[in-house]
Amino acid sequence: MADRGGKKHTLLLVQFDDSKEARTYVDYASVPEALDGVCQLYEQSLKASNPGLRSTTYDVTDLFSFIDSVGDLSCLVFNSRTNAYVPHNKEWIKANVFDHLKAQVQQ
Repeated sequence: MADRGGKKHTLLLVQFDDSKEARTYVDYASVPEALDGVCQLYEQSLKASNPGLRSTTYDVTDLFSFIDSVGDLSCLVFNSRTNAYVPHNKEWIKANVFDHLKAQVQQ
């Protein structure tokens, strides 16, 4: 897994469907914040799909299905040694979200 401990500027790139208008990005100060952002995107989609529900619960399988269903999802993580952003795909995001959530549960 990637080093998630440091403050590495991260861009979360999202394209919800095939249209260019569905492309957006979210700017985070660190990888853990971006991983939380992925979870928040899913939670927002749940709320939009089920506006009458007061609370929702989900497991990592549901979250991974959401990640897979998004048209495109990737992260660009800043590497200070190369002074460049390193791209990461959905599989990297899922592996790191899993580790991130597991670490939160163990605290």
